[in-house]
Amino acid sequence: MAAQRNVLGGELESCGTDPVTGFYRDGCCNTGPEDLGNHTVCAVATAEFLEQQARSGNELRVPVPQYGFAGVSPGDRWCVCAARWREADDAGAAPPVVLAATHERALEEVPLERLREHAVDVPADPGGLL
Repeated sequence: MAAQRNVLGGELESCGTDPVTGFYRDGCCNTGPEDLGNHTVCAVATAEFLEQQARSGNELRVPVPQYGFAGVSPGDRWCVCAARWREADDAGAAPPVVLAATHERALEEVPLERLREHAVDVPADPGGLL
């Protein structure tokens, strides 16, 4: 698979490997033509987000082993569908987003400004945060 880009224009970084996330279960929010759900937003799951998603019919907490899905718990980094993330944001339950690990295709559903409002990326030099 060719190098894919994140929403910041850089190379897409890993989202999470514990549990292993991504449409392709490669730890990244890579996407391709077979990813009809656009699983491109690298989110840090919160209890509020998981509950909101369950109420909307997207139960992420329950494992489905036959699909390699271990279930998502609060604190897990998980590639979520961009439309589902936007839905959660509209409901006031958007989880934090790792921009460097969020695929540029997420911008088809969510403006960068909305993602930035929930960003949890740590810059290479965190001294600037002081």
